[in-house]
Amino acid sequence: MIMGQSGEVVTYRQLDERSNQLARLWRDRGLTRGDHVAIFSENQPRFFEVMWAALRSGLYVTTVNSYLSPEEVAYILNDSGARSLVTTNAKADVAAEALKDAPGVELALLIGEPDARFEQYVDAIATMPAAPLDEEPAGETMLYSSGTTGRPKGIKRELSDRSIAEGTSSTALVSGLFGMNEDSVYLSPAPLYHSAPIGFCLGVQSMGGTVIAMEKFDPLESLRLIEKYKATDSQWVPTMFVRMLKLSDEERARYDVSSMNVAVHAAAPISVEVKQKMFDWWGPVLWEYYAGTELNGFCLVRPEEWIERPGTVGTPLIGEVHILDDLGNEVPAGEQGTVYFGEGPPYEYHNAPEKTEESKDPQGHGWTTLGDVGYVDEDGWVFLTDRKTFMIISGGVNIYPQEIEDCLAMHPKVADIAVFGIPDDEMGEAVQAAVQPAEGIAGDDELEGELRAYVREHLAHFKCPKAFEFHEELPRLPTGKLYKHKLRAPHWENRGSSI
Repeated sequence: MIMGQSGEVVTYRQLDERSNQLARLWRDRGLTRGDHVAIFSENQPRFFEVMWAALRSGLYVTTVNSYLSPEEVAYILNDSGARSLVTTNAKADVAAEALKDAPGVELALLIGEPDARFEQYVDAIATMPAAPLDEEPAGETMLYSSGTTGRPKGIKRELSDRSIAEGTSSTALVSGLFGMNEDSVYLSPAPLYHSAPIGFCLGVQSMGGTVIAMEKFDPLESLRLIEKYKATDSQWVPTMFVRMLKLSDEERARYDVSSMNVAVHAAAPISVEVKQKMFDWWGPVLWEYYAGTELNGFCLVRPEEWIERPGTVGTPLIGEVHILDDLGNEVPAGEQGTVYFGEGPPYEYHNAPEKTEESKDPQGHGWTTLGDVGYVDEDGWVFLTDRKTFMIISGGVNIYPQEIEDCLAMHPKVADIAVFGIPDDEMGEAVQAAVQPAEGIAGDDELEGELRAYVREHLAHFKCPKAFEFHEELPRLPTGKLYKHKLRAPHWENRGSSI
């Protein structure tokens, strides 16, 4: 792999030997098949060896969002049961605070300059042989997807009996579906803690291809790297396309992107206009899929298929799609309802059986939903129109209002609170907070600044509302249920879509 901006190279020999050493270190410290480890890190060269060390020794590995607060990191470490954490100098202060409340972490390793609060990663693995373990059972990722209420949920699958020599869980998808192989040069512009970027990268590496990992997304730098390395494949979120399209004509024409064969996008809705402009620029190379980290189903639309049916997210390749009304009855083609997948791979939310059950259909078929609303046309193509939950997708990142509402509700100057997504031409959606101030408190700029600082103190900054609006009273039904649609709808008027 090659780091995009710095140009640092990691060869397959280095990746193999270093991941073997870490796998042996974990084994030497008592970790066995089925145990959990975590990495809390920015995009940096050793990220992949940590992943491979876990995957080639039968461990579960959790990638922790690198923007989380100490409290949020500690929760994930405790909930996952992580026995070891790998972090970096850039994240050391947050990690050290989190570890104070995560007593189950027995081995905390630091990549970078020495820090007395951690064991040095490079020194620790240097004591271990570089040869593979005698047995290399395949491990699994256990990533966290925040629920619509409360804390994030770990998505756990049973470990298989296969060896890592047979590839990762994403190898078949990356090779069989998108045609990537040992000759692929894959550009990864996104944070590696996300499920899609790390899955695609590991899949490409499992086949011997080359990964170009950007430290941080930059629109012009992305184009430069495509030309420099003649990148053949990539995976994006729509916000990245928007930012590249905002470049001047001169900037967009500066670099040759004709080497790109497959540009996959997912994670957030994309407007027909933006996608059509990308087709006009890059040609028919855009592949779109609809799925969640749960992978309970997987819809795909190829370039030529989307051109014939603008707006579709595809047809199911994994699972069967069922569109259900609120009672769990299937609705006819063309009629909107909640999108459920049936016959997909089983999964469960770690330590949250009630959340697993909540995702299932009311009629007891065992079908599961990600909370999206849409319809299927007469030919079986899926179109998404809304989200049943009020999850916000900003720049391809899922943000869950309940967590922000729970935080702000504790502020003494807040009587009632509602958080929802509003349109943002660049990010797709932005976080908006509707606040009913406590009696005698003015809803003004001073209060807005105080609430913004309060959220940033307790949650990751990307979850902080971009704007606040103040109301004398929030609309609640007689039952006490918040009528959030009434607050959200005015922001989406004349948009043609509510996502």
